[in-house]
Formats: sequence, C-alpha cells, structure tokens
Amino acid sequence: MLDFNLYFKLGIDHILTWEAMDHILFVAALCLRYTWKDWRKVAVLVTAFTIGHSITLALSTLGILTINTKWIEFLIPITIICTAINNLLQKPGTANKKLPLIYFFALFFGMIHGMAYATTLLSLEGTEGLVAHLFAFNLGIEVAQLLVVAIVLALSHVVVNIAKLPAQRWLQVISIIILIFSCKMAFERLPELYLKTA
Repeated sequence: MLDFNLYFKLGIDHILTWEAMDHILFVAALCLRYTWKDWRKVAVLVTAFTIGHSITLALSTLGILTINTKWIEFLIPITIICTAINNLLQKPGTANKKLPLIYFFALFFGMIHGMAYATTLLSLEGTEGLVAHLFAFNLGIEVAQLLVVAIVLALSHVVVNIAKLPAQRWLQVISIIILIFSCKMAFERLPELYLKTA
C-alpha cells in the first residue's frame, strides 16, 4: 500500500509541477473549446488521450518500445503547437461535429506523451515491481489531468457564460498564448537533438 501511495503521488506530481507545463498546456489546448455543458465530449476526449498515453506508457516501461528521449521531449511541444493551430483554424460551430480532428489529436499525441511519462517512471527504479507501480503512477497522472481539465472548463465557463466573451475569441486568444509558449519550448529543445546521448 505504501508503494501504491508513493507512485500515485509521483504520478500526480509529474503533472502538477512547473516542469510539467508542457503536459498541462497540451491538456488545456485540447479542452479549451469546451465548457461544462460539453462534459460528455470532454469525457470522450480525455478517454482518447488516456488510451493513447496508457498504450505507450506500458509498452515503453516494459521495454517493448524504445525511442530517444530527446526526440520525445522535442515532439511534446510539437503536439501542443499542432493542437493550438487546430484551435485557431476551427470555425464557429465545428466543435459540435460528431468526430472532430481534436479526438484524433488526443489519441495520437497522447501516445507521445505516454513515452515521456515512461521515461520518468523508468528513471525511478528500472523494471522491478513495474506492473503495480505502473498502475499507481498512471492513476496519479489521470487524477492530475482531470484536475487540469476541471480548471480549464471552469475558466471557460466563467469567461464565456458569465463574462460573456465570445467563445471563439476566448479560444483564439488562449490558443495564441499556448502557441507562443510551445514554440519557445520546441526551439529550446531543438539543439538537444544534435547532442550525443550520454
């Protein structure tokens, strides 16, 4: 039980820290177009992201999938950039489409984020007791992500439904801010790709 609590907390801490800002920005960009009334769509979105990162988290920690960590760290801000641009290109009313592109982003880009989570988990202990620790760590990540989602939905609700800022304007302004931060991250991580792996 102590191990479960430890790895559950590590999963939460892996998301709710300044160092995890890239993961937070991605989840925020995914959910930005929605408010509380769209909770069913958000549930599908979060499920797609969860499936994506759970697959690669498991495959990577079990040693089945191996990718250079420098590429993973570079690709994460690229996923944010693509999601933010998709938000900026969204036309009013398209969020109500049955299966918008954002769901595919959540699934595919979730797989990239899962590899980053695996890097953190493997750096802690190797592969002993991995299955139980993997479950606890992943559960902690989910709880933290749901908290981020709840905050984004609450902010969107306040801004759009109470402050009466047009939803499209809110989506565009915050997506531009996220795009700027993610471009900066990608630029800073680009030189790392040319350094020899230690």
